[in-house]
Amino acid sequence: MRIVVLSLLFLSILTLAGCQSKAEKIKKLQDQYNAEYPGYAKDCLDPETAGSADLLTGKKLTQEEIAALEAKKKERDARCKPQADRLAQLQKEILAAQQ
Repeated sequence: MRIVVLSLLFLSILTLAGCQSKAEKIKKLQDQYNAEYPGYAKDCLDPETAGSADLLTGKKLTQEEIAALEAKKKERDARCKPQADRLAQLQKEILAAQQ
């Protein structure tokens, strides 16, 4: 009987340690995401809406202005893709760890 009680106690301690480890992993991933996202948002998201504001106000753009906006978007997309991919991977890891 004593062996059974000790075995159950040992198993419950292992289970508790596993949950704590899982929570620590999630927190670490979330902290990493929270540290990387502001830089990405500042460099990649804020400028993206700048050109959209002109269009939403009804301002007519010339072909040269449209071409310049498209060139900027293409450059920004190329520059920001690695960061966006990294943040997407972190989100996937966070979701997987929460399962």
